[in-house]
Amino acid sequence: MRLRAVRARVAVLAVAAVVVGPLAACGATANDQISRPAGDRSSAAATTADPAESPGSPSTPSAQGPSPLHSLASPKIQVTGAPKGVKAKGAVLADASTGQVLWERGADTERPMASITKVMTALLVVQTGHLDWQVKIPKAAQTYAWHYGGNSAGLRPGDILSVQQLLEALLLPSGADAAYTLARVFGPGIPAFIAKMNATATQLGMTRTHFTSPDGLPYPTETSTYSTPSDLVTLGLAAMKYPAFRSIVDKKFFQLKLGTGHHQHQYWWDNTDSLIGSYPGVLGIKDGYTDDAGHCLLFEATRNGRTLIGAVLGSPSTGTTAGAKDAKQVMNWGFSLPAAG
Repeated sequence: MRLRAVRARVAVLAVAAVVVGPLAACGATANDQISRPAGDRSSAAATTADPAESPGSPSTPSAQGPSPLHSLASPKIQVTGAPKGVKAKGAVLADASTGQVLWERGADTERPMASITKVMTALLVVQTGHLDWQVKIPKAAQTYAWHYGGNSAGLRPGDILSVQQLLEALLLPSGADAAYTLARVFGPGIPAFIAKMNATATQLGMTRTHFTSPDGLPYPTETSTYSTPSDLVTLGLAAMKYPAFRSIVDKKFFQLKLGTGHHQHQYWWDNTDSLIGSYPGVLGIKDGYTDDAGHCLLFEATRNGRTLIGAVLGSPSTGTTAGAKDAKQVMNWGFSLPAAG
């Protein structure tokens, strides 16, 4: 894989929409697990959302299959020097509009990426278009997050939330309980959902990526879920095509008050991405941390008509903002580069 193909692999790639199978396979009845709005004639048996009619459709239509390398536009940015002070073990920075790679460090080296995994989970869910489905939170979601030591959105068993609200719980506080709940519905079941994650990675051309969970938690081993900086840029470009995804990842917080649905508790979810609200022009996307992965961050920002996307993996555990510090160093350098003559 060549880094300059990062943008081409996803520029015209439409990943097949997720198929929703029988909810009985999740160990719950349809009534226990999910309800659909009146007039929704879709069945729980295998159905595919039509991207053209789905609220989760990408903002730009795309054709099937990755673009060839020669379809890339001419570089728009003149690269001189390199960013300084970056401590991440792996990193890449690219022009989001052309795929021109501006700088990389071990961009094709496989590393654990922690909760950046949840970007793939969100992408699969958004592509179904079923953001208004109502889902009952299972007790197992709470147990799952506690057992594996993952971040929790504090979802209360028995509360009924929309898929849209569960995506907020997944991407902002990085809730493993939300990841479990969504995977259980849209797999159906965890194993089927993980299989879809890996199939989608293959479709996107993410050849050095593998998933063993919907959240990036370190099981069965610390490194069983892994990716590369360049593969994650591919994933980020694909996810950021969807307005439903973009509208979540740039928020500082989300509040779900009582009396706004079928839930008996109120929720407040802060965005764990410390770039949000602290770096001018930032658009998202997702951070992550485990002991083995270190601090990880997939990011996108825009200034003066230039949009940059990148990833840092394995920033040292010097503080909760270590990944963000590396990302800022990389982006500051990237935004300072002159346009190509």
